Amino acid sequence: MMLDVRDIHAYYGKSHILQGVSLQVNEGETVTLLGRNGAGKSTTLKTIAGVVAPRGGSVAFAGKPVAGQPPHRIAAAGLCFVPEHRGIFRLLSVEENLRLAARKDSPWQLADVYRIFPRLQERRKNGGAQLSGGEQQMLAIGRALMNHPRLLMLDEPVEGLAPVIVEEIVAQLKQIKSAGVAILLVEQNLEVCTQLADRHYIVEQGVIVYEGGNAAFAADHAIKDRYLGVGVV
Repeated sequence: MMLDVRDIHAYYGKSHILQGVSLQVNEGETVTLLGRNGAGKSTTLKTIAGVVAPRGGSVAFAGKPVAGQPPHRIAAAGLCFVPEHRGIFRLLSVEENLRLAARKDSPWQLADVYRIFPRLQERRKNGGAQLSGGEQQMLAIGRALMNHPRLLMLDEPVEGLAPVIVEEIVAQLKQIKSAGVAILLVEQNLEVCTQLADRHYIVEQGVIVYEGGNAAFAADHAIKDRYLGVGVV
């Protein structure tokens, strides 16, 4: 098992956001974490990545406990987090952003990233601030690949992007998955989720309320209506 999260609790101040979340991601698997706004999806990713310190429970990555470790240590172990705000350096060029994250032992070097993201190669000398939202997302994912991820955690990677760009990013994530990288994905676009994922979890008010395989989830309209509600496409 690549990632084993057991009964984690997390707080923002006095607000008890995660109230015993448990989930697993197997080697090479793509898993989505779904839920309404404010359900605890982003907080779950941040807690796994070490950005938010858990106040209970355990997080094991590749068989080793990582809960409570600083984010850079967790990332160095191969658990790479691409946050919703993407976190690229706006004043640096595309290539400078990528080279900053480069690790000699990574199977993903500059040429590999450019092969998957040809738009980045076209814009390699452009500053981060000159990129479109979709290009910034590609850069954030490409930069994470340079850091030798064994598991990639993505928070809303296609939010607000044009459908043609969404299709492009889905195809790129399929390539990354086929190369053996496990993915834990937070995403509101259910079509994207069912195209990519092997399994799905739903979190509601800080607790996992559903787990199912892709075919069962796609067919279960009652669960989607109950926990994801109207307006989720």
